[in-house]
Amino acid sequence: MVYSKLDRTQLKILPLVEREHKMTVADIYPLDAETPSYENDDLRIVANRIIQAHQAGKQVIWMMGAHVMRRGNSRYIIDLMERGVLTHLATNGAGAIHDFELALIGATLEDVERYIWDGKFGNWEETGRYINDAITRGYHDKIGFGEAVGRLIQNEERAVKFPHREISMFAAAYRLGVPMTVHKGIGYDIIDQHSAADYAAMGYTTGEDFLRFAHSVSKLEGGVFLNLGSAVMGPEVYLKSLSMARNIAAQRGEEIRHFTTANFDLIEFSDFREEGSPTDAHYYHRPKKTILVRTVKDGGESYHISGDFDRTVPKLYSLIIEALG
Repeated sequence: MVYSKLDRTQLKILPLVEREHKMTVADIYPLDAETPSYENDDLRIVANRIIQAHQAGKQVIWMMGAHVMRRGNSRYIIDLMERGVLTHLATNGAGAIHDFELALIGATLEDVERYIWDGKFGNWEETGRYINDAITRGYHDKIGFGEAVGRLIQNEERAVKFPHREISMFAAAYRLGVPMTVHKGIGYDIIDQHSAADYAAMGYTTGEDFLRFAHSVSKLEGGVFLNLGSAVMGPEVYLKSLSMARNIAAQRGEEIRHFTTANFDLIEFSDFREEGSPTDAHYYHRPKKTILVRTVKDGGESYHISGDFDRTVPKLYSLIIEALG
């Protein structure tokens, strides 16, 4: 049986200069910015757990959806990497795309509603060409997706200039040797639309990142796992990684049970440490069930931080910096 498929070479691809953007580098907070006030006693506890893990040389894993970056937090995350606080960063394909575009042209975030009606959405030349080229070369060099993108931006490969490289989390991670992994599925991201997209290369590099992430999770005992704004990808990748890590640890007579998890989201829970009933809508919310309940039942501790990322992340950063003295 021969099935028909879409011919990507027929797509009309436009330069980024013709696209309007809803975010620019001016929307990224300086480290000393005045940010909206936010108070949460649990957030102070999470900050203390992070400091304790950092001082003990334990893992502090930061997994996030792209919205965390889009609320202006890149400089905070980069600074925490530079201070050695964050030991592993993880995100989705959109996180890589926004970081790349901000570093390249100082702007990102197209208006989906405006561009989808005639199929312009996602069909932009530089984003599709350069990121896909980096992934293909990453596949050839047998490295991960995140490392390939970070290498592209930090080293300005293929003579591509990144005038805003200093606000790239991927470039900073590559420069500092901090693992930054990308966990994506085919068809999730605009780079997948382009004829330059090599799906085998995508699969290999994001698979490599999954194993790198699982390795960091295998060292989570005594550490902290943070999930910021990822409702599906974060909890699912973390769950599978923890199962693999515990499987190997159990064979060695070791445990991975005493660690702290924190979930950051706009949603609120009346009791985030109770799984609830299958008749409750929140029962099917993966961050609650996986990160806040099931994986910390035997010695762990969990916290849920509700609020917009333009408040919660700057406040967490300030608490950590304050504690570091």
